Amino acid sequence: MAPLVPDIIGNELNLVIAIIIGIAFGFILEQAGFSTSKKLVGLFYGYDFTVLRVFFTGGVTAMIGVIILGHYGLLDLSLIYVNPTFIWSAVVGGLVMGLGFVIGGFCPGTSVCAAAIGKIDAMIFVGGSFLGVLAFAEGYPLFENFYKAGAWGNIRIFELAGASQSLFAFLLVFMAVTAFAVTTMIEKRNNGFIDSDLKPLKLYYGLAVIALVIGISAFAFPERQSSLKLESNNPELVAKSKFEMMDSDELAFRLLDNDKSIQILDFRTKEEFKELSLPKSSNWMMDNVFGKDIHKKLVTKHMKNVIIANDENEGKRLGFIASELGYKDIYVLKGGMTEFKNLILYFKRPETSTRQMLATYDFREKASKKLPELIEANKKLMNTDEKKTKRVVGGC
Repeated sequence: MAPLVPDIIGNELNLVIAIIIGIAFGFILEQAGFSTSKKLVGLFYGYDFTVLRVFFTGGVTAMIGVIILGHYGLLDLSLIYVNPTFIWSAVVGGLVMGLGFVIGGFCPGTSVCAAAIGKIDAMIFVGGSFLGVLAFAEGYPLFENFYKAGAWGNIRIFELAGASQSLFAFLLVFMAVTAFAVTTMIEKRNNGFIDSDLKPLKLYYGLAVIALVIGISAFAFPERQSSLKLESNNPELVAKSKFEMMDSDELAFRLLDNDKSIQILDFRTKEEFKELSLPKSSNWMMDNVFGKDIHKKLVTKHMKNVIIANDENEGKRLGFIASELGYKDIYVLKGGMTEFKNLILYFKRPETSTRQMLATYDFREKASKKLPELIEANKKLMNTDEKKTKRVVGGC
């Protein structure tokens, strides 16, 4: 829910939805039989793979949903927090947790579910969990170095494997379907029969086919950010885009006139922006175009959104991406900031000029004196560190 907050779901409503989802999740766990330790232990002894099916199905459903929502820009994937990976502590922690599952017969979620309906063994398991958390917190300074050893950063599996997001999604769905089929055969061999809940088998063969089709559909929803960046390198596509060009003279005139209908989106580096930033401007990176922070600016009504980059080609790429994302009133500074500096800020009147250019040169000379004063005054007022939406930490 977190990446949908607060633009689609308000902060207050978010808490209400969280409570409802939590109650529903606990109810489904209990109805599925997860309140008994036999379900989880059955996974390790090979007679009941319900846990594997449930969590594999949940993971695949969430994965495909996130890919589709991200592709259509309904979900800001950059706000989803990816936990950092420390490989050695992950391995040891996994072994300890797995051993706890086998001995106790519960995982953290199912133990709370079982404790809620009064099971004594689950209550003891929950109490042991709290003791473990307390022991870890108090003893953390002793094994902090080991905990942080083998830091791999905020990686994702498909990035680590060098595969595309779509390919990884398909392979995971295929792995899930294969796991369902194999575990069903294992259950039949160990129990001597197929669980009546899994009959008729033709229905599940049909569901397997549907699951694979859903997996293949991941290829139809490539990561939008990567695909748009790639398309922005195609001059023919960029030329057909709906953004407009604004020359340096017009931008300078609007700034001197204190035109309240423009806002400047400066895509130079932070260092360049800090050294020289125009009035009515804010600093962004290319990846920000896909985020929700810049969205708040670009959807402001009756505003001309002027994109500035160091050169015109880079500005056109950004204008193309913004237009393809559905934003309106996009303008790109002709010649980029380089031309704006040469023509306006550092203007030097030519020794000879035509009568038609006299008025233009007079304006540029005036702008070269007035604009630096506005820039200096603006520097004292503006806060270059704009408030940005933070990534949301979550998960179980």
